[in-house]
Amino acid sequence: MIWKRIAILSILAAALLPAQRTAPPARTKLILALVVDQFRYDYLTRFRDQYNSGIDRMLRTGAVFTNAHYEHFPTVTAIGHATFLSGATPSISGIVGNEWYDRVLKRQVTSVFDPDHKQIGAGDAAGASPRNLLVSTIPDELKMSGRAPSKAFGLSIKDRSAILPVGRMADGAFWFDNKTGNFVSSTYFYEKLPAWVEEFNRSRVADKFLGSVWGSIEDPKAKPFLAMAPQLEEKYWGAMQRTPFGNDLLELLAERAVEAEKLGQGPGTDLLAVSFSSNDYVGHDEGPDSPLVRDISIRTDRVLGKLFAFLDKKIGMQNVLVVMTADHGVAPLPEVMQKRKMPGGRIPEKVVHGKVEERLARLYGEGKWVVGKSGPAPYLDHELIAAKKLDLIEVRKQAAEAVREIPQIYRVYTRDQLASGTTLEDQVDRRVRAGFNPWRAGDLFIVIQPYWLFEEKGTSHGTPYNYDSHVPVIFMGPGIKPGRFHGRAAVNDIAPTLATLLDVETPSGSVGRVLEEALAAR
Repeated sequence: MIWKRIAILSILAAALLPAQRTAPPARTKLILALVVDQFRYDYLTRFRDQYNSGIDRMLRTGAVFTNAHYEHFPTVTAIGHATFLSGATPSISGIVGNEWYDRVLKRQVTSVFDPDHKQIGAGDAAGASPRNLLVSTIPDELKMSGRAPSKAFGLSIKDRSAILPVGRMADGAFWFDNKTGNFVSSTYFYEKLPAWVEEFNRSRVADKFLGSVWGSIEDPKAKPFLAMAPQLEEKYWGAMQRTPFGNDLLELLAERAVEAEKLGQGPGTDLLAVSFSSNDYVGHDEGPDSPLVRDISIRTDRVLGKLFAFLDKKIGMQNVLVVMTADHGVAPLPEVMQKRKMPGGRIPEKVVHGKVEERLARLYGEGKWVVGKSGPAPYLDHELIAAKKLDLIEVRKQAAEAVREIPQIYRVYTRDQLASGTTLEDQVDRRVRAGFNPWRAGDLFIVIQPYWLFEEKGTSHGTPYNYDSHVPVIFMGPGIKPGRFHGRAAVNDIAPTLATLLDVETPSGSVGRVLEEALAAR
């Protein structure tokens, strides 16, 4: 009996004691959403010995997912950037490629084409916007949450890479115009450029690399990779973005955006998406085994370290949630693979379309049967097919058979197969189905054999194979449990994970899961 009384008294005494206080978690003031274009996952491991700054910091103190992939086809820039903060596959997001044929407009359009808006900041070019994106993003959900106001900006060399991650409700997106050396935007976001962007352009930061030499960061005494033009011209600005100097320029713009827009310094959670495009340009030209790709990867580590150091002084990195990925990987050069006694080669895209034209002309008569494309995927002329009173499904079957005659083609799907779900259940078919949007897809989906390319020079990406789908996914900052996580993950998981951390609605088209294994207890 006495022990029961003691127990009761102990419980009462504990209840009367003041509650033990724990330090509140750091508030996420800024989300820094990073994409390094064409940065394969294995660049984290192949060049690890040379990372000592930003990438090193993420690898040491972040949650690193070693087996993260894109689960769609094709693996290209626009789709990767649309997936990043929406979690959606192309089948839902509507972003089915870098470009496609619009059957209503009867013309090729880019992923960010918008005929209702104009470019601002350089000339009177056609505008760009996120109007083709059919789903919400994390920035959209933050703004719709009813919380303290938040800001969202996207920055890149490429328009699609600046626009698509931040979505429809973004405060602004800026990209580089290599005809003028200016950062530009669209009337979708502004009537005219913000004063701070105009001032950045007037300061001619883009010209500071005139005559600069790109040499090896590991061996400064080695023969330089290239030297920039000594005079200003369009050729200079185009070349500059195909070097690490393009990333240096973008980092300076990111610093200016944080300062001018007071990002991370307001009552809400702001988001800055920065996509480094220069890695992609170098990678396409040189291939993943080139010393230039190694060098720009190491320099990316340094430029990210510079950005982190700036944010540490301005906001405090303990208040910054960083998430980093890539929009796709890349295939090795076929010529390199042949020397390794590995598969690989080139089948130019024009050969594929030529086969389709030849077979349909032979069966049904002369005409321009292919009116558009998205990569190698052809869009057939439906009006011509109707005028000849042909069965559209049968014409597609014949077009597919023509492509299947090419030995280096792995699989060909008609849109009818994908619409009816008559496909296999392996990884390739699942990723192809995830890329099928019935309103925008072409008539055929074409998958080439591993390590083969449709390009006539350089290298590229776009396949459902691991060298194109396997990319980094790293989280670092408030609410994140550091470590290496080896379970299967997808880039689609980033958006729902951020939504959970921020306590906002998951973006509308997200198909990913919450990466709860990387979330700190709270």
